[in-house]
Amino acid sequence: MIKIGEFFMIRELYQKGWTITAVSEKTGFDPKTIRKYIKQDTLPSKKKVDRKGSILDPYKQYILQRIKEGTINCAVLLDEIEALGYKGKMTILRDFVRPYRESPKKQATLRFETPPGKQAQMDWAHVGEFEVDGEMKEVYAFVMVLGYSRMKYIEFTSSMDLETLMKCHMNAFAYFNGVPEQILYDNMKTAVTKHTPIEIRFNRKFEDFLAYYGIVPKACKPSRPQTKGKVENVVGYLKKNFMKRRHQPNLHSLNEDVRKWLDKTANKKPNGTTNESPLKRFELEQKHLGNSNMKPAFPLAHWEIREVSRDSFISYNGKRYSVPFRFVGQKVKVKETLEHHIEIYDEFECIAKHPILTGKTEVHMKLEHYKKGLNETTTGLATSLNQSPDLEVEQRSLQVYEQLEGSDLG
Repeated sequence: MIKIGEFFMIRELYQKGWTITAVSEKTGFDPKTIRKYIKQDTLPSKKKVDRKGSILDPYKQYILQRIKEGTINCAVLLDEIEALGYKGKMTILRDFVRPYRESPKKQATLRFETPPGKQAQMDWAHVGEFEVDGEMKEVYAFVMVLGYSRMKYIEFTSSMDLETLMKCHMNAFAYFNGVPEQILYDNMKTAVTKHTPIEIRFNRKFEDFLAYYGIVPKACKPSRPQTKGKVENVVGYLKKNFMKRRHQPNLHSLNEDVRKWLDKTANKKPNGTTNESPLKRFELEQKHLGNSNMKPAFPLAHWEIREVSRDSFISYNGKRYSVPFRFVGQKVKVKETLEHHIEIYDEFECIAKHPILTGKTEVHMKLEHYKKGLNETTTGLATSLNQSPDLEVEQRSLQVYEQLEGSDLG
């Protein structure tokens, strides 16, 4: 449809002596269209559209009544009108109901400000795949921010397990040269094991770790991530600013670069809410932090020495665990991990790992600890038999040990 302004322009140009071809080239309209509007005395009008009734029309009164009763769920309404004979699609129904839906009101979030030294917020953030010890692994950012000053600490790791979580906390405490009264967490499994309206339960070992430094853990309400909005903002800032810069694609370089970024950029830039830099406000907050340097670092692992018995076992807390046969008679180191396992080490490396036994089970063994030793022993015994024909030795099949592997021998 030609516009009113274009209609008058065509007639004006023609009246000034322009040819139809010239008017066509000027306006872009076809010469036939030009001739049509030159001869036309009245303004162009829109054609009337003969609108057909909607397939939904017979059911609109019913739908309006249901909306008045408070039902605006289209899936429910569709089921109901289909039962009444409706053969149309969901799309028409949604278009009809949409104007009657109240626009969802955005819930206002009151920013919760805390006094100096009162609270920190902590979270993990996945940042991608990077080289770790010569191989590509998923890498995560440990992020902690002090509530009052917005002072930030960030460290990259290839694990989010409990031991790593506690190590990162201690590194953050060293960076801040102190600890807050409380730390706010979301419902990550390494920290919070249960969260209901009536009960919040933290991982016992993690709770012991925080208690060692005099810190009270707090958990966000489920589905309320804005509760820890300060650390969420830092995560976003990290991804949009630091991660967009050029870095060597390995874990070591990331941690070197992020420390420089924290000191020169992130903790110097004025905060949008406080209008002051974190470093400036940290001058006050640091005086209110608990002194974490008065205590030695929290012991993440406890080592014990054990001697390997003649049958290639060590004893730990009343249970017996196998080690490779070649360590019989030697002393080894035993460490209990945070994943409820024990790891057994010689002077240089881990030689065995077992789940910690509970209940009535008293022995845990692994067949591979015996196969090589038995083969060597059998060879030695065969040699001895050739030299001493009168010596009788009991010979056992490896099936005997296969049946015992991982079983209760007590």
